[in-house]
Amino acid sequence: MRYVSTRGSAPVLEFGEALLAGLADDGGLYVPEEWPVLAAGGRGNYIETAVEVMMPFVAGSIEEDDFAVMVADAYTTFETSDVTPLLELSDGVHLLELFHGPTLAFKDLALQLVGRLFDHELSRRGERITIVGATSGDTGSAAIEACQGRDAVDMVILHPSGRVSEVQRRQMTTVNATNVHNVAVDGTFDDCQDLVKAMFADVTFRDEVRLSAVNSINWARVMAQVVYYVVAAERLGGRHSPVAFSVPTGNFGNVFAGHVARLSGLDVRQLVVGSNTNDVLTQFFTEGTMGITEVVPTTSPSMDIQVSSNLERLLFEINGRDGAALGAQLDNFRATGCFQLDPALRASLVDGWAGARFVDNAVQACIADEADQSGILLDPHTAVGLLAARACRRDSSIPMVALATAHPAKFPDAVEAATGVRPELPNHLADLYERPERLTELPADLVVIEDFVRAHRR
Repeated sequence: MRYVSTRGSAPVLEFGEALLAGLADDGGLYVPEEWPVLAAGGRGNYIETAVEVMMPFVAGSIEEDDFAVMVADAYTTFETSDVTPLLELSDGVHLLELFHGPTLAFKDLALQLVGRLFDHELSRRGERITIVGATSGDTGSAAIEACQGRDAVDMVILHPSGRVSEVQRRQMTTVNATNVHNVAVDGTFDDCQDLVKAMFADVTFRDEVRLSAVNSINWARVMAQVVYYVVAAERLGGRHSPVAFSVPTGNFGNVFAGHVARLSGLDVRQLVVGSNTNDVLTQFFTEGTMGITEVVPTTSPSMDIQVSSNLERLLFEINGRDGAALGAQLDNFRATGCFQLDPALRASLVDGWAGARFVDNAVQACIADEADQSGILLDPHTAVGLLAARACRRDSSIPMVALATAHPAKFPDAVEAATGVRPELPNHLADLYERPERLTELPADLVVIEDFVRAHRR
């Protein structure tokens, strides 16, 4: 498998090169040169399906036996043997629980594997890298958990100061590893993400520190997330039976993985994008427009985003893989803060996509109602996805799966406000509030951040 940039002018890479590069040299995101076709099989076993689904993406770079060992090792870190339990609610909507990994969020499903992929590739090459990542809350802790203590990796994680939950922050800042450094940036997640992209665009700095990425701009993140869409379909009737998914969405990587499953042959009839007050993606799918405004803090902070990086991958596909046309669209969006999708392109999205937004009061009510009806505690992000599933479902005969993306204990204040119940952290995190924190507060200034990275790489 070879990888091409969404902007069309970067070198074509094999998987290992794309893994380490993260962002393409031309500012684009890497995608496979062609989409593999899913086989007909699959029993709903997570590890078996993961090896089969992902193997075509790493073909030519990793031997299947080696890859199978990495996959099995990654998912033994999860608390449940089925990795992603599937529950049916009273109205026929299903919840796919993606939060049983070590940091209690769906990011573990990709990053536990990505950490092992980095180790494999760097060991094979005899190289080391510096990972700089931006997080709206969950990517940081999952990346740190996956990469702490790895000799060939130094890591700096940027998070927006005061805009993640206390549990999310402490999961990052209490890790005592010499290769991990946390920076609280005076700004929003979009500011953090822009800083990471600017570092990749600074070729001299990028080469100097051997920069790599763990955000979902890295193709390996998206690749690993495709698996649970296929597993859910297998458990609900098979890969060729129709299914729909609703995804609480911030940076668009999670729901784009569902679209990759669809491009590979899974019969996904509908992908529903759930937004909070920061509803730029709902605007995109309901009106064909986007407008950048101020980020509004909400009870679902991982979705407090205005510029969703992975939307670029979808735009690349609907533009007929015309990198030049896509680049012009995105340059204009950045320059003007506005985006208008061509009516013909918008028409191509109508049948397979939907979007809905929900403010905090509606999210709180959903958490309370579900606790009363089923006894299930939802985190605020999952509540957004469940609300969107119910609001946008078109065909009740087709299973609708809402992705439960985080453990309720990651957002205890919001859950307690809605239900009166304060969810407890699992045993391995029970002393989280007692652990000392390590972080540095810095302005959203590229020069300052680059100097920090230089000073802290080993």
